[in-house]
Amino acid sequence: MYKIETKKNIAENIFRMDVVAPYIAKSALPGQFVIVRTHEHGERIPLTICDFDKNKGIVTLVIQVLGASSKKICEINQGECISDITGPLGNPSEFINFSDEQLNSKKFLFIAGGLGSAPVYPQVKWLSIHNVKPDVIIGAKTGNMMIFENEMKPFAENVFPATDDGSYGFKGLVTDMLEDLIINQKKKYDEIIAIGPMIMMKFVSLATKKHGLKTTVSLNSIMVDGTGMCGACRVNVGGKIKFTCVDGPEFDGHLVDFDEALRRQIMYKNHEQQANCKCM
Repeated sequence: MYKIETKKNIAENIFRMDVVAPYIAKSALPGQFVIVRTHEHGERIPLTICDFDKNKGIVTLVIQVLGASSKKICEINQGECISDITGPLGNPSEFINFSDEQLNSKKFLFIAGGLGSAPVYPQVKWLSIHNVKPDVIIGAKTGNMMIFENEMKPFAENVFPATDDGSYGFKGLVTDMLEDLIINQKKKYDEIIAIGPMIMMKFVSLATKKHGLKTTVSLNSIMVDGTGMCGACRVNVGGKIKFTCVDGPEFDGHLVDFDEALRRQIMYKNHEQQANCKCM
């Protein structure tokens, strides 16, 4: 059993939970995820690790209520326990294997869309600890849906908020903000890391390919079982079949067949709607 030390509603239907999980916290690295079950017979839910404190033995998870299973997780209160958390799983971010010289020779830009700010945060924090200050674009539909902007600021050189409706920060999509930085502000980047909705990552990858910028995306949003057994996270990367949970979750965005991945996501919508109806 894993006790929820603190729980906070950070935006509409988005919750941050600090969970006591010392063994996971000790081993966790940026880019990895855990599998969560609310009870013994509950569905296995993959969640990206948002933060970890090795000394306190705390792992931070951010969950958005989208379906029946995420709703059950978010109904667990502070002081109560989650039945099972397994991890860390998946491959950590590529840059953790870079030498200090390699890190300092690169200028990183992170693009976080919606809930993608949560998995971007530990990567930006890790780079800052290693004396690298990246730029970060944080996108949201509206200002009140933007998360982790203030948490990101101490570790980033610049944080650029962007909202679809213009209610906060730059008015436009994250791809519009990206073009503004590169074309109008003459910013130079060596590597882009984009995490967010699948459609966002697709268009970010198309934009960065035009500018010849290496781009990494995280496909955690299509994971289901998290072990490679179910095959739901199967994705075509450079003409080869990969499984997001065991081969990723991060891949070269210019090689991912996003259209196929988007079709795969749609396959599960009817099942989720039926599960939601049963929970009402």
